[in-house]
Amino acid sequence: MSRTKRWLLIYLPAAIVLCIYFLYAQNNSIVVTTYKVASDKLPDGFDSYRIVQLSDLQSKEFGKEQRPLIRKVKKLNPDIIVVTGDLVDRNHYDGEASFRLMEGMAKIAPIYFARGNHEQASREYRELEERLLALGVHIMKNAHEDIPLGDGAFRLIGVDDPTYNNKGDGDADKMNAHLAEALADADGSDLFTVLLSHRTELFPVYAENGIDLSLTGHAHGGQIRVPFKGGVFAPGQGMWPVWTEGMHEIGDSAMIVNRGLGNSRFPLRLFNQPEIVLLELKPQAVE
Repeated sequence: MSRTKRWLLIYLPAAIVLCIYFLYAQNNSIVVTTYKVASDKLPDGFDSYRIVQLSDLQSKEFGKEQRPLIRKVKKLNPDIIVVTGDLVDRNHYDGEASFRLMEGMAKIAPIYFARGNHEQASREYRELEERLLALGVHIMKNAHEDIPLGDGAFRLIGVDDPTYNNKGDGDADKMNAHLAEALADADGSDLFTVLLSHRTELFPVYAENGIDLSLTGHAHGGQIRVPFKGGVFAPGQGMWPVWTEGMHEIGDSAMIVNRGLGNSRFPLRLFNQPEIVLLELKPQAVE
């Protein structure tokens, strides 16, 4: 067999198959990223508190009835599960895919959900929200809840995406208003605060409001990641965005950016596998 025929009959088909497998794995093989956060503001009387964060499902399906994703979360044994927006996607809406995931999560641990821009943009989401409430999901519409922990509690805050505010103010002013509403009836205790917010690019606003730890999404990990360079594009940040994954700090405030699970208008991820975040709260600084 000539070299040309070998390339056409063996090497080229093999390369195509490997490429297809690589792209499939990049978009369907879920990774778990673990962060441990300690603070003197957290109470005594506990060893570890486990929070699983999911974000940006965008109506994507992971196997039959979301079972592979549900199994992964169950193995992490979370105390609570938080979802930071875009459970649905307005461009390829599938309410059942989103509901099946939340239905499976509800059997594992209590769920707290902060709505993203795609929830606001989709008229079909309204029906899904009623089903989620019936399921027992805590939908955090500019609200807070003090979660018992050890000898005390920490404060979980959830805010709507700025698109839920129809005033002409900029996103920062809208987010300040949402945070003020969420904490309007909070007592004066200095609890450790965990914020659920869809928007990553508003981290400076969260820091200015004294939030200890923000859990965000929206950036989709930069969609395509260039090794040693980072994400290529994120909504709200543009090209070569600063915050697309990982933990970041401004002063005493930290933010964890979840790369998300699904895709929206752009259908592919590259060097950017779907991500589950596991956050372990610790009562004191790690040695």
